Amino acid sequence: MVPLFFAMRKKYSIGELTIDNTQEENQGKLLSSKTMLILGLFMIVFVPIFKTLTHLPPYIGMMLSMAVVWLVSEYIHPEENFTEELKHKYSPHKALSRIELSSILFFLGILMAVAALETMVVGGVGTLQYLAQGLEKAIPDQNFVIIFLGIMSAVIDNVPLVAASMGMYTFPLDHSVWHFIAYAAGTGGSMLIIGSAAGVAAMGMERIDFIWYFKKITFYAFIGYISGCILYILMAPFLHG
Repeated sequence: MVPLFFAMRKKYSIGELTIDNTQEENQGKLLSSKTMLILGLFMIVFVPIFKTLTHLPPYIGMMLSMAVVWLVSEYIHPEENFTEELKHKYSPHKALSRIELSSILFFLGILMAVAALETMVVGGVGTLQYLAQGLEKAIPDQNFVIIFLGIMSAVIDNVPLVAASMGMYTFPLDHSVWHFIAYAAGTGGSMLIIGSAAGVAAMGMERIDFIWYFKKITFYAFIGYISGCILYILMAPFLHG
């Protein structure tokens, strides 16, 4: 609501938006569209359930989920007159070809670097824990440390930052610090368009320019982020005691 309040006070030029619906009208609804949508959403939710039940690495649950979706898509018919010649249009090969491989390699490289830092020992502890201790000495208030981590997530992306914070702290489950980190990393990453996977995808899909986003959106995202941090700090004693 805070960014909306400031955005409403700014004058914008009003233009006309025209959308060509002729292509959508010509395309009929696929028979299996609802089935594949429900299955895809369920398999995404299945990954953390699989991790909790089996205690195996999450990527195994992801690969299992993709295998199930792949298997169902091979045997389901998206059209009434479905032929073997049309099969390649609805195959997982076609879907996987649209994935931005460079983004996947970016996340893989960052997560490997975080894992390497976590295993390296500096001062008798892991590098990330040593960094956490240094931050606590430089900034005594832990809330300000987490706010700083949220701002950093806009630069290095929120996924590796959360992975790094998991190696930095050893608090018990459901501690207020983890809730604050989840908010700070998830929301702080929106201050720059490169700070989240969704922002990177939007850059490719909608051709959003980094400089345009920085000039037009970053200020509103920043004041929303800081306002949320202040509100969470005020609410934390009532939520966690």
